[in-house]
Amino acid sequence: MALIMQYIDNWNRYMDTYGDPRTKDWPMMSSPLPTLAVCLSYVYLVKVIGPRLMQNRKPFRLQNTLVIYNAVQVVLSVWIFYEIAMSGWLTGHYSFRCQPVEYNNNPRTIRMVHACWWYYFSKFTEFLDTIFFILRKKQSQVTTLHVIHHGCMPMSVWFGVKFTPGGHSTFFGFLNTFVHIIMYTYYMLSAMGPQYQKYLWWKKYLTTLQMVQFILIMVHAFQLLFIECNYPRAFVWWIGMHAVMFFFLFNEFYKQAYKGRQMRHGKNNKVKVNGDLPTANGYTGTKWQTVDKPETNLTNGHASTVKLNGLSNVITIGAIDCNSAHKNGKSIVNGHGDMSQRKVQQQI
Repeated sequence: MALIMQYIDNWNRYMDTYGDPRTKDWPMMSSPLPTLAVCLSYVYLVKVIGPRLMQNRKPFRLQNTLVIYNAVQVVLSVWIFYEIAMSGWLTGHYSFRCQPVEYNNNPRTIRMVHACWWYYFSKFTEFLDTIFFILRKKQSQVTTLHVIHHGCMPMSVWFGVKFTPGGHSTFFGFLNTFVHIIMYTYYMLSAMGPQYQKYLWWKKYLTTLQMVQFILIMVHAFQLLFIECNYPRAFVWWIGMHAVMFFFLFNEFYKQAYKGRQMRHGKNNKVKVNGDLPTANGYTGTKWQTVDKPETNLTNGHASTVKLNGLSNVITIGAIDCNSAHKNGKSIVNGHGDMSQRKVQQQI
């Protein structure tokens, strides 16, 4: 017990010695434990409690709620982006190559410190993304990437606000809020209804934008390993490795979501021959690839004008329930040549 109390005392002494006194008494800033508790509770809620509560319930629609929520996120992201930009990054005061933390009480510096805390706060509001997925029973959207990304961010940002509120690491928040402006605009339009889907063709580029963001953060952070800069090396690695982790997670998601979909789509469009076409009783079978018509559907077991091997064949099928085609002057029934027991009227 004495060892535990000594550990806690050492921890508090470290926080008092190295923590930024300007944020010491701000909400959630005295200790990392409240933030850690909220993050762990979030993971348990969305992975265990939420799915259980919704298991035997109908999904909520929440269309108006989602539109309002995403609109609020857009406004909040725009405001934080503006505050970070006007506190340093777009005023010429901050250096993209090396920017030490300013620990004075200059109004511009304090403005950046406040922007950092609000950026930290915004990470909690984004938990609602996952909660809305649960309430709508979109459990497939609650991926490992999604939970890791949302669950880690408040804890990661807490250390920045506690020890380095300002300086080089705020480039992360600067880029991230810009990406979130675009991302939540997409979500807002998507929630408005199917009539807006035609304007959302750029969905997959959101993931690309996320990955580009993490590459820029990696380069911006790790450059300090090769130059002299009065910025804590620990936070260089902290920010840089977060960017590396999220880059590979988002890259894996991109490959599964988009490249995997293209491969499945390609397999579904393969040509099936030798009577392997499922076409009967109102079922529209796999599409034929023909010379002049790349895609010709076969429906109800009847084929119309088909071109095979450069020959135009008009096939009239009487009362038989099988598919017939004409190839090289022979009658092909269910993929077998010269096996039809009925006369088929052929016109070539």
